[in-house]
Amino acid sequence: MVIGVLRLSLHFHEAHSLKAKRGPLRKVIAQVRNHFDVAVAEVGEQDKWQVAELGVAAVGSSAPVINSCLDQVLNFVDRLGAAELVDHQIEIIHL
Repeated sequence: MVIGVLRLSLHFHEAHSLKAKRGPLRKVIAQVRNHFDVAVAEVGEQDKWQVAELGVAAVGSSAPVINSCLDQVLNFVDRLGAAELVDHQIEIIHL
């Protein structure tokens, strides 16, 4: 079993409150869920109004396939333009 984890740090320039961040962040999460067979959730920076940290996870039997999937998610989120992609990290775990 191979587990892939992608951590994304996003910056929402237009958000001036937690409420203003929530809408665009929900759209990003929903679009990732609709386009990819992955789990995605806000995992950090929940109390900061311009910053969000998302966690994305995928499970499969092939590391190259999982890595490719997470790369596609990364590129998709970057192309959405809803927020600036500040940082990312991909980790592949073999069990």
